[in-house]
Amino acid sequence: MTSAAAPADFPTLFSPLKVGPVDLKNRIFSSGHDTVMAEDGRVTDRLIAYHRARAEGGAGLIVTQVAGVHESARYTSHVLMVTDDSCIDGYRRLADAVHEHGCKVVSQIFHPGREIMESSDGALPVALAPSAVPNERFHVMPKPMTTTEIDEVIAGFATGAVRLQRAGFDGVEVVASHGYLPAQFLNPAVNQRDDEYGGDLENRMRFLRSIIRQVRDAVGSSFVVGLRISATDKSFDGAEPDEMVEVCRRLDEDGLLDYFNVTEGTSSTTAGSVHIVPPMAFESAYTAPSAKNIKAAVSVPVLVAGRINQPQDAELVLSSGSADACAMTRALICDPEMPIKAESHRVEEVRACIACNQACIGHFHAGYPISCIQRPETGREQEYGTLRRASESRYVMVVGGGPAGMKAASVAAQRGHRVVLFEADGRVGGQVRLAERLPGRAEFGGATTNLENELQRYGVTVKTRVRVDSELVLSENPDAVIVATGATPYLPAGLELDDAMPVANTWDVITSNAAELPKGHIVVADWRCDWGGLGVAELIARSGGRQVTLCVNGYTAGETLQQYTRNAMLASAYKAKVSVVPNARLFGADEDTVYLQNTLTGEPVLIEDVAGLVVNLGHVQQNSLLTELQGIADIEVYGIGDCMAPRTVEEATLEALRVAATI
Repeated sequence: MTSAAAPADFPTLFSPLKVGPVDLKNRIFSSGHDTVMAEDGRVTDRLIAYHRARAEGGAGLIVTQVAGVHESARYTSHVLMVTDDSCIDGYRRLADAVHEHGCKVVSQIFHPGREIMESSDGALPVALAPSAVPNERFHVMPKPMTTTEIDEVIAGFATGAVRLQRAGFDGVEVVASHGYLPAQFLNPAVNQRDDEYGGDLENRMRFLRSIIRQVRDAVGSSFVVGLRISATDKSFDGAEPDEMVEVCRRLDEDGLLDYFNVTEGTSSTTAGSVHIVPPMAFESAYTAPSAKNIKAAVSVPVLVAGRINQPQDAELVLSSGSADACAMTRALICDPEMPIKAESHRVEEVRACIACNQACIGHFHAGYPISCIQRPETGREQEYGTLRRASESRYVMVVGGGPAGMKAASVAAQRGHRVVLFEADGRVGGQVRLAERLPGRAEFGGATTNLENELQRYGVTVKTRVRVDSELVLSENPDAVIVATGATPYLPAGLELDDAMPVANTWDVITSNAAELPKGHIVVADWRCDWGGLGVAELIARSGGRQVTLCVNGYTAGETLQQYTRNAMLASAYKAKVSVVPNARLFGADEDTVYLQNTLTGEPVLIEDVAGLVVNLGHVQQNSLLTELQGIADIEVYGIGDCMAPRTVEEATLEALRVAATI
């Protein structure tokens, strides 16, 4: 049904949707994702503020992160738990905060089985699974579940659902996706039981069916019960896609589920796990065909998740009949107000997610509360959720047009200051303009596009091709100066380099698209272990007539990147025939040989018949202006980003926010 009030641009996206006993005001939802904002298994004020922002921004449904239903379900040290009544108060406060803005809220209920990432104290627990079949990614050998343990876990799903119902939630979502415990029972490669829970599909479905039946019996018909399921594991040992469609068809016939939430991938393998939070290498809405196959087999609404980051993409998925609602989780992390902006015809104001994965799932994997490199306010709603208007308007001069300077200028202008941004180059963007030119990284440029739009929206004056010195600052007479002059490539003085060997840095190679490199064997020496070395190695390998060896000063290429991003880039580099040498420290080069040292043993590593060397050895801060201004009395000056110490976009925008929010 299409609402008459739905905007012409997105008639389906902003039409209501009935899901079991509840009505969603639109078809945008935030799918369950760990925020690392729980403490001692409980909901916190920080988590409530995070979800409140997305509800206030216009989402129709929020599915909160997994809630463990049994003590053996603690797959991380910061998982929410619904195993006793002490959880109810926190969930009630969360439900109230979301409902206040007309948004519905559902909680995932969960058991990981053998997919154990970590423990609370470093000692690994006994992992449960249908059979003693190890997973590849976490190297866990599980214990086969007894029928008593199976009964306990099934009962835990039901009692957990009741607690969430008592807390005022609208429903629960049984997690049978991504190779977690119910999916392990479904998969014949993992489930090798010879009792009533193993063998043919009917038996392998028994565990999941029992969960759904007991949950429904416990909560009744007035409470939503949904299912999240992977249509395909994208893995060598995954269940067959046709069989997963059949699983959904049979479950739908049972008449106990209100919706299916379709995704792809599995936690159990490196290749499969990339699809849990797919990076920018994957096309937008690439999972829609899988959802469409399941939608054709069931009678209840089908939700879909998988790189849907723009309202226009979501509208295409929905209007094509592939699904009934779209998970736009990272889009809401990047811009909680995306739904309101799209519905009120302000699409040009939407800050689009670029699927870099750095501060969202990257923070989760590192054990930190999630955020966003474009919007550091995310996860920090209690401190920066509402920008305080400045008590008086001041002239703020920002020097440097990279992400740090652009974010600082935008925030300062939002707070009512008169802001002028000076950039020495002909365009703003900084190193983002380099990153976007690498294979599979074009979308990274969206970080600059989004910030440029914000500069225009908030009235920042941008002056390019102006190199700022202290004399210019004094002549401008600003009330405050924010220095964001960035960094430049670093070359250690101690390297023994022969002029006969052509040597370039990654910036040179990206700028020339590798055209200035000689043909033949190229060595990339990579100390940073980031997108620069890995991306440039692939760029060179695909440029034609060149063999590439990537030598990394770490245990793997892309070591500092979020693992799904790294693994996708590694896969692409391997397909381009890039050879990788780990644990290699650059020592020097002569006419045709690159000399390295094994970082573990100190033994020499020689690579011969080399035509050229490319270095990615880090950056050095450009802080001369900052140092000079700090020595002048009566100038209020701040340094942010790489000019303080070379790091990433995340630190640049966060420091920009912190400084600009206080001026």
